[in-house]
Amino acid sequence: MAIYLVCAIAALAGLLFGFDTGIISGALLFIEKGFPLTTVMKELIVSSVLLGAMAGSLLSGRLTDYYGRRKIILIISGMFIIGTLIASLAPNVNAILLGRLCIGIAIGIGSYTAPLYIAEVAPLELRGGLVSLNQLAITIGIMCSYFINYAFTNTEGSWRLMFAIGLIPAILLCIGMFFLPESPRWLVKQKRLREAKATLSYLRRTAHVDQEVAEIERSLNVHQAKLSEIFAPWIRPVLFLGIMLGFLQQVVGINTIIYYAPTIFQLAGFQDTSTSILATVGIGIVNVIATIFAVLYLDKLGRRVLLLTGLVGMCLSLLALSLAFQWDSAYLRWIAVFSTFTYVISFAFSLGAMLWLLVSEIFPLDVRGAAMGVAVFSCWFWNFAVSSTFLSLLNALGPTNTFLLYASMCVVGFVFCYYKVPETNNVSLEKIEDNIRRGLPLREIGQPVSVAPGKALQKPV
Repeated sequence: MAIYLVCAIAALAGLLFGFDTGIISGALLFIEKGFPLTTVMKELIVSSVLLGAMAGSLLSGRLTDYYGRRKIILIISGMFIIGTLIASLAPNVNAILLGRLCIGIAIGIGSYTAPLYIAEVAPLELRGGLVSLNQLAITIGIMCSYFINYAFTNTEGSWRLMFAIGLIPAILLCIGMFFLPESPRWLVKQKRLREAKATLSYLRRTAHVDQEVAEIERSLNVHQAKLSEIFAPWIRPVLFLGIMLGFLQQVVGINTIIYYAPTIFQLAGFQDTSTSILATVGIGIVNVIATIFAVLYLDKLGRRVLLLTGLVGMCLSLLALSLAFQWDSAYLRWIAVFSTFTYVISFAFSLGAMLWLLVSEIFPLDVRGAAMGVAVFSCWFWNFAVSSTFLSLLNALGPTNTFLLYASMCVVGFVFCYYKVPETNNVSLEKIEDNIRRGLPLREIGQPVSVAPGKALQKPV
């Protein structure tokens, strides 16, 4: 079907996201052999991508609304190519930082534009699985980066080759987006109804798309939204929800595992660089498998069940990892490996898949780009805060207390998600927006309810 091809090509942005964030975990071990690096400099090399991502996610929401989803994805594919060339050919650390910063800007823009584009082209009954293709692509990118890290372990100038492999998906994304249609919802917003109907006819393989176009039109305000409107009282609750989801996805510690997995395994007793990198390949594999599970079952089991189950699994895994370092057992390395794998599996089918899906669903169309930009900025800000302090936390608190801190954040996340996160499964984006406008509590905005004209909306118990 055309819809699967369209979504798969757009999800290449997610693959680049995963590859360029994961590749640094192995490359860093070899960069420091060529350049003298302090702890702060190592943290900067890792987090330079995150600084760029913060800027990209915050500043580009309005650009996406103005120029369209497709054109922006085309632009970021070029940025991936330029940044990768700069980083892989870098003569010094400053050039690496510049290249990684450019890549980060592209990741920041793509991290919400790609799932937004997919959500807007997908039919409601397939939306959860199709949007999660982006998260699956992220995990495949991370897995590929781990394989490449291991494959080039004993190669001269290996970190340059590790970076350069990222040119392949960047070029494929650039070529593929030339042939994809624009988001039909963005076209309706621009009053280009004929193009919107033609696009929907192509994607749905039917000429009967007038009702869907009419629903999109009804969901739009009659005026162009201003940036300040994302802080309007009726939007504020869902904006808060998006910001909190971005916060929670990062403070549970996932990117300390992704970026520093070899470092963690070396602490656990895998002293050989090659062996510690090989152990991370397993993380990449289980990450992909768990995300495939999420793609297949998000639209069957629902968002909340997977989200809450995953948070419990992450908390227990981090507690086990923390205790393993406390006991200093002879089985430390194997407890660390098992706990880390269980943690990654739990994250992949819950917060990993859910953030990008939910923030593409919960915001009204006329402010969707700008509001998603704020929510994704929150994700990248806390990603930077957690990743750039992890090594310092390890030095100050030790691994036991560091992982215990992340476990406590899983508890906070469970409580928040239980009371605030809605179930949006099999509910149209227009219905979700209608529920937000009617003032339903956050947990209830995904309910396919309707209120007869002239009747007051009753707050759910």
